[in-house]
Formats: sequence, structure tokens, C-alpha cells
Amino acid sequence: MNRSKAIERISDPSEKWDIIIIGGGATGLGAAVDAASRGFRPLLLEQHDFTKGTSSRSTKLVHGGVRYLKQGNISLVLEALKERGLMCANAPHLAHDLAFVIPIYNWIDTPFYGIGLKVYDRMAGKLGLGHSKILSVEETLERVPTVETDGLINGVVYHDAQFDDSRLGINLAETAVEHGGTVANYMKVIGLLKNDDVVCGVRLRDEETGNEYEVKGGAVINATGVFVDAVLQMDNPEAKPIVAPSQGIHMVLPKSFLPGNSAVMVPKTKDGRVLFAVPWHDSVVVGTTDTSVKEVSLEPRPLKEEIEFVFSHAQHYLSKDPHPSDVRSFFAGLRPLIKAGDDSNTSALSRDHSILISPTGLITIAGGKWTTYRRMAQDVIDQAETVAGFDSRPCNTHHLQVHGWTKQKPRRFDHLSVYGSDAALIEDLVEENPSLGEPLHAELPYIKAEVIWSTRHEMARSIEDVLARRTRSLLLGARASMEAAPEVARLMAGELGHDESWQRQQIEAYNQQARGYLMPEGMDL
Repeated sequence: MNRSKAIERISDPSEKWDIIIIGGGATGLGAAVDAASRGFRPLLLEQHDFTKGTSSRSTKLVHGGVRYLKQGNISLVLEALKERGLMCANAPHLAHDLAFVIPIYNWIDTPFYGIGLKVYDRMAGKLGLGHSKILSVEETLERVPTVETDGLINGVVYHDAQFDDSRLGINLAETAVEHGGTVANYMKVIGLLKNDDVVCGVRLRDEETGNEYEVKGGAVINATGVFVDAVLQMDNPEAKPIVAPSQGIHMVLPKSFLPGNSAVMVPKTKDGRVLFAVPWHDSVVVGTTDTSVKEVSLEPRPLKEEIEFVFSHAQHYLSKDPHPSDVRSFFAGLRPLIKAGDDSNTSALSRDHSILISPTGLITIAGGKWTTYRRMAQDVIDQAETVAGFDSRPCNTHHLQVHGWTKQKPRRFDHLSVYGSDAALIEDLVEENPSLGEPLHAELPYIKAEVIWSTRHEMARSIEDVLARRTRSLLLGARASMEAAPEVARLMAGELGHDESWQRQQIEAYNQQARGYLMPEGMDL
């Protein structure tokens, strides 16, 4: 991907776009891939960086949703299980099987979850990842040796999948480009263009240069997640909000808190929420919360009560109690849930997606989750074909390999497996310049070559882009990432032609952001 070339196309008035997509998260990127693979010319515009918002702040799970099965939302579970299987097949370098253990502390729960998870297995059909079974206490502790043993009766194991969310987002952007699409980050839509009260394009601003452009297309899709209401009101100032944002936070701990390769799922905490402890990139992600919020932000921050909730439940269900000094980072994300009457209890709102077509022809898609991104994209491009008056073309993404598809392992650096087939090219950079094989930081798994690669080929434009999303340094160690920031700035400046002043500004901005991921000082836990 090359941002300069994308800007050239955007600034060329002779360029004709079939579909304009606002939003570079999971939904927008999926839509760009779907449209491009059908042979359309899509243009995707993201106001910040790809997956900057919700789509880089998930629990890192690709799942059918065991709790949705309990709620009776069979159709959502069936769809999600199918999509889970397709994602693992289409992006095996990023999505893979993960065993989950439910520790049982009440006798009545054993048959309840044992039978329920057998139903879950059957619903997955040929796309299933593994069979569930009841475990003895010994088998439970063999899989999750740090689970709380006091009152432990047995356990149940089942299978879902996990992935790297922002890495998949980058690979989807690359896939869209490979099929003829155009994507650009740091391009903010500041207005909608209309012809006879019908939306026919957008006005946008390059956030790096301040230059403004107008582009037209057959259909315009609003796929901006928690920000969809802002675009709806851009179209109609009196439009009523359709999203009830919900915040979820996660705590990242060292691997020692959950050794082994299995995750822990607590299906019902005292307040009815689900809690996960998931091994991820040699760390452990613990979460999540489900808190109704009124304001949306690109940088949501964990609330004090959310931190207390995650901490207290981690201490309750893990035999090794985490302390504030153990926390590598806290991160928060916002879910774009669809409003349904009283939305104060967002945990009760459906994770289904909805598509709204305004009287002006603006297409808005909201709701959903990463697992079903491909189906969401298929549905919204089907609608775009109708709105734009295009002849219907079949969806081609069911078995479309995502950029980087491979089952081969890297030659030298194991952590590069998330780059898939690009790992070999990154290792080539190290062979050409051995200094690029040096670690960015002793406490992080990344090497300098990744900074060069993401700047040259993945549209990384800032320290944050590299440390938060191209690598996952900010989540795996916020303080360590701050210490790595000067070297990242130096490497990026050499690639982008920036001076020392840019480096200083970048380091200062990144450190200010990263401090918000640290354990708050003075909290009484």
C-alpha cells in the first residue's frame, strides 16, 4: 500500500468511484474487500489510522458467542460460527483455534454447560474447531494451572478462535488494494455531496496537509462504528441517534498468570457479565466490561469502576492474584450497539448488525462484531449495488484468501508469523541490514525491521501507528513502548523524510497517549 499513490487518485478529477466507504475499521475494510473482489472500484476513507477505534481494541476472539446461545439468539450464533470457520481458513496466519476452559464451582453447572456446548459443537458443523468435553479437576488444572482451586468441582473445555485484530485490518486493506480498491488513512470526511437531495459523494480533508478534495461515487457507505450518528447528522441534522455505545476494557498481564495454551471463560460473574482470560502474544488479556457511555472518543479511557471490576474478578478466579505493578497495560474500546428502547443496559442489546438507507441514499451499517465482518460486508455491498443501480454481482469473499495467507512459519523470527507470507520479506530486510534484526525493546517481541516494513508498505504514518497497531507494543507493554518510541521515530523519519522536530513532536504525542494505558496511580485495589 502506498498513501501517496492513493492521494494522487483521490485528487484526480477523472477518477470514477463506484462505492465510497467512510470508515477504516473492520466493517469498512471488509466492505472494501468485498466491493473490490466483485470488480467494483471502491474508495475507503479513514479519518485517523486503519482500525484506530473499536477494531483494534477487541478481546482478540473470533467466536460464535456462547452467551448468545444462552440468550436464544440462534441465528446470530449460527452465522458467527460459520464466519469463524471462514476467517480461520481465509487468514490462517492470524486466526486459529483456541481451547477455552470453563471452571465449574457449582454441581448444577456441569450438565448445563456440558450439554449446551455439545449443541454449540453441532451448530458449527464442518467448520468446527474441536469437540467440547467435561474435565476432571486434574485435567482442568493441567490446562489452566493458575485457575482458583478453592471450591473447584471440575471444568468444561470447548473451542473457539483467537486472532490479532489490527493486523487483520491491515491485511484487509492490502487485500482491497490488490483487487483494485483504493484506501487512505488520515483522510477525514467533512461533508456529503448531494445532487437533487441524493448523496453522490463526499468532501474530505487530508489531515496531514490540510488539502481538501471532493470525490463522487455511485453509493456512499457510512461504516464509522460508534461515529455513525455523526455522519447521519451530516446528512440530516435532525437524524435521531441509532447507536448506544458500550465500553469494554481489558487488562494485560504477564504470561505467568495463565501458563499453557488454554483460555479461561467465566460465563457469568456476580453481575451477570462474561469474563475472559486469554493467552495472546505471550501475555494474558483479561476482560471485558460492558458499560453504557454517552460520549464517544477515538481514545476512550478505562473508568475506575471498570478497572476495579476486572481486577477483583481476576483475583477471584486466578490463584495467582495480580497486583497493580503486574499490569502491562489497560485498554478500552467502544462497541457500536444498536439502540433498542432503554439502552442503559447495553449488555442486553443485540450484537446483530443493521443496515439503514436514508431518504438521501446514504447507506449506514452499524452493530455486529469482528467475527461477522465478512458477512456484514457482503450485506452492505448488496445494498450498495441496489442504491447505485448496478447490476448484481456475486460475493466472492467466502473463500477469498486474505493478504499474507500462508501456513508456513518464519525462517528466523517466530513472532513474525502474524505477517504471514510477508514475514519472509521482513527477514530479507534483516539479511540486507543485520542491525534491523535488533529488538525495539528488551521487553517487547518486535524488531527494527518491522518499523521499516510498516512505514514502507503498510501506510504507517506515526509512532502510534507502528506501536499500537502494526505491532501491538502499546497493549503488550505501555511503558516499554514509550521507551521504544525514540528509536521508532528515528527509523520512521528516515523513511518519510522528516526532521528532528517531527521526531520530538511524535515522541511527545505518543508518550501522552501511552500514559493513558498505564495502571492509574494511587488506585486502592
